[in-house]
Amino acid sequence: MFWTVTESLLIGFWGTLKLFCLTLLFSLPLGLFICLCSRSKVKLIKYPIRLIIWIIRGTPLMLQLLVIYYGPGIFLGINVWGTDNSGRFIAALIAFVINYACYFSEIYRGGIQSIPVGQREAGKVLGMSRSQIFFKITMLQLIKRIVPPISNEIITLVKDTSLARVIAVYEIIWNGQAFIKSSGIIWPLFYTGAFYLIFSGLLSILFNRIEKKLDYFR
Repeated sequence: MFWTVTESLLIGFWGTLKLFCLTLLFSLPLGLFICLCSRSKVKLIKYPIRLIIWIIRGTPLMLQLLVIYYGPGIFLGINVWGTDNSGRFIAALIAFVINYACYFSEIYRGGIQSIPVGQREAGKVLGMSRSQIFFKITMLQLIKRIVPPISNEIITLVKDTSLARVIAVYEIIWNGQAFIKSSGIIWPLFYTGAFYLIFSGLLSILFNRIEKKLDYFR
């Protein structure tokens, strides 16, 4: 029975891992883009983006999942996601990417604002363009400063992937919970915690090593 449960949870963990990796792949660059838009001097870009960030950060991720998945059918009368698991997975991925991109954008913004203005002004005096100043001065320091808060958000993402089950996306907790209905046993649900702990622990070790390698400004 133990190996049957383990095999089922590994299949569910694969769904969790896909959602986790794809969310990071799209949300990290999108977060930087949103950050730059929120700092734009053009008000028609700046204020709508800040409004979206405020809404996303101020509402639960579970609510956003439900709105993105059920919203088109309720408001437009169109089931854009279909009825299979792939459609539900895409809906969950979009919700996660938007949510985490907004959080990452605020981390980027805080990191950029923490860098002294004098450094950018010095770059201008040296004849550097705005893109050169950003990538050669700001970005190098930004990466070091945002690693701790970014790592916290990424570890939180590991656990937040479990919310995808509210729209019936097959992930590890969904598979663990299925044994309660099929076999009347609850220990597989607690067993899922071991997967989260191991994965989070490995990420913590990885980020600790990254932080040590980024000590070039000390």
